[in-house]
Amino acid sequence: MADILNFISGLLWGHVLIYLLIAAGLFFTFRLGFIQFRQFPYMVKVMANSRQGSDSGISSFQAFCTSLAARVGTGNMAGVAVALYLGGAGAIFWMWLIALIGMATSFAESALAQLYKTKDEDGNFRGGPAYYMEYGLGKRWMGVLFSLCLILAFGLVFNAVQANSITAAFEVAFDIPKHIMGVLLVIGSGFIIFGGLKTISRFAELVVPFMALAYLAVALYVCAINFELLPAVFKQIIYSAFGIEQAGAGAIGYAVMQAMIQGIKRGLFSNEAGMGSAANAAATATPNPNHPASQGYVQMLGVFVDTIIICSATAALILLSNQLVPESGVTGIALTQAALVQHVGDWGAIFIAIAILFFAFTSIVANYSYAETNLMFLEHNHKHGMLIFRLCVLGMVMFGSVSELGLIWTMADVSMGMMAIVNVAALFMLSGAVIWLYKDYINQLKQGKVPVFDPNSNEKIKATLPKGIWTK
Repeated sequence: MADILNFISGLLWGHVLIYLLIAAGLFFTFRLGFIQFRQFPYMVKVMANSRQGSDSGISSFQAFCTSLAARVGTGNMAGVAVALYLGGAGAIFWMWLIALIGMATSFAESALAQLYKTKDEDGNFRGGPAYYMEYGLGKRWMGVLFSLCLILAFGLVFNAVQANSITAAFEVAFDIPKHIMGVLLVIGSGFIIFGGLKTISRFAELVVPFMALAYLAVALYVCAINFELLPAVFKQIIYSAFGIEQAGAGAIGYAVMQAMIQGIKRGLFSNEAGMGSAANAAATATPNPNHPASQGYVQMLGVFVDTIIICSATAALILLSNQLVPESGVTGIALTQAALVQHVGDWGAIFIAIAILFFAFTSIVANYSYAETNLMFLEHNHKHGMLIFRLCVLGMVMFGSVSELGLIWTMADVSMGMMAIVNVAALFMLSGAVIWLYKDYINQLKQGKVPVFDPNSNEKIKATLPKGIWTK
């Protein structure tokens, strides 16, 4: 099984997804006028005014925190370490690049998710790629395929990855056996998962800002005490990304490709731009301003915070230490712990264990919320299989807690790759609607108006919208 998964993963990431994701990011970056760079201050402004919700939808800030809870987890701490171990320092450059151009892709998928959202039986907003595939493209089969991939990836495999990092970190820091920590994770996850969508969003709103700021504070302290080494670290990242360090050794092509593959794989796993996952959270929000494009701005900022800020913090911790030794076999969360221990002493391992508990635990519950939305898509908003699915999710949390890291990561890569292919294909097909939404929003801003979406201003789009949200 491991050989088969490794073959599929190599095919997807070595020959298909790197080019597809870069093409999508560049396409939307150019077509939206470099929106992520030109309108970065406005993006922050929209986020600052995003706490208003409604009875049907959570606030944009809660949706941002839910998506960030899913993004900020194992990928930021263990994933960055894996990328550095397998791809070298240059992998970080490719993580940055895929995040910066991926911000435009995130705008596209989040705006579409808002445009084609629906209501479930409890009156909550639901939506995401499966919904814009069914309504926007008229291809329910495509939405079903995406939903199945997402349920496998986020509901099951990714939660095993998150649990794996938590139990590994606690075994190093506190010598707690993995199976005992796994049982505790199952109990804690069960309490929140059975509480429903709004419980998950409230939990994320409280925990995510706190955990992110605490982790960044420690990383900034490490950077401050090693300030004189930062230029050399940055130089190492750039040189390694383009094979300058390896040129004399005749291995430039292989080294660059490994850095590129690992940086993009781990970058996508962390920031999820183009994967279609965060769009599920975007659809649950009541946007402010009340226009689908405003949620696109909010989710773009999530990609920036996840990769450019938090992943860079982890990279700095590791590259400022001397713990990155390819022959050592130390990788994943253990490498991040070892790096921080070198900087601050033994309490560093304990801090990383607690940080990954918060990061990865919130990812587990946010990942579940994505999977729940797609299960309801498959069942046409009915909840008949929800109990069985919740038990399966908790079972995968336990499975991941005691399994080997390598196989789990490979399963994650394959399922994530399949999701991304289906979603990016849909984004290209719906790119006309994305560009129209952006122009409609910008034109209203230029006229001094607070943008409001009026479906009557585009009859073609209006004809595809589900009833009851933007149209009666």
